[in-house]
Amino acid sequence: MSLKAKIESLLFIAAKPMSLNDLNKLLKEDKKTIENSLLELRDYYHEQESGLQIIKQGSSYQMVSSADNAKLVQKYLEDETSGDLSQPSLEALTIIAYRGPISKTELERIRGVNCSLILRNLLLRGLIEEKTSKNTEEKIYNVSLEFIRFLGIEEVSQLPDYKRLNEDQTISDFLAGTLNADKEETDKV
Repeated sequence: MSLKAKIESLLFIAAKPMSLNDLNKLLKEDKKTIENSLLELRDYYHEQESGLQIIKQGSSYQMVSSADNAKLVQKYLEDETSGDLSQPSLEALTIIAYRGPISKTELERIRGVNCSLILRNLLLRGLIEEKTSKNTEEKIYNVSLEFIRFLGIEEVSQLPDYKRLNEDQTISDFLAGTLNADKEETDKV
């Protein structure tokens, strides 16, 4: 796989801008080579009149939607952030509430699927917060104060069955039981 393809994949899944240092650590290529590939990608998207573009702020880069599609994207995001949460989003939010702070890796281990888009949606809605672990430099997630306020509780430990569900395997079993009950209910309809 080419360096440009690797950079493109990383920028696509990243919820935030990526610095040359971040890309350098992940790709093990020198910064000048990475920067040249980024500029080539930026030019490519511009020449193709793509719906995507790569923008630069300082030494950080981010893949974003084209400014030409701003109104369309804004409408979608309004619908996405004001409508009901999907079942997968509710599951992820439940896990974060009962297990937070939790890494994306751990969340995906519990759910068994990639959670990048769900995390992005929950961040946009202000329901979760993202921080970087000082020890591992991995992103970790916790529910936001807005989420706690919305539920009308003072802290997450006041959630139903918090102590029991905060334990290691219990939440996975709980979610599996909830999903099976939802499926059985759907099958009846």
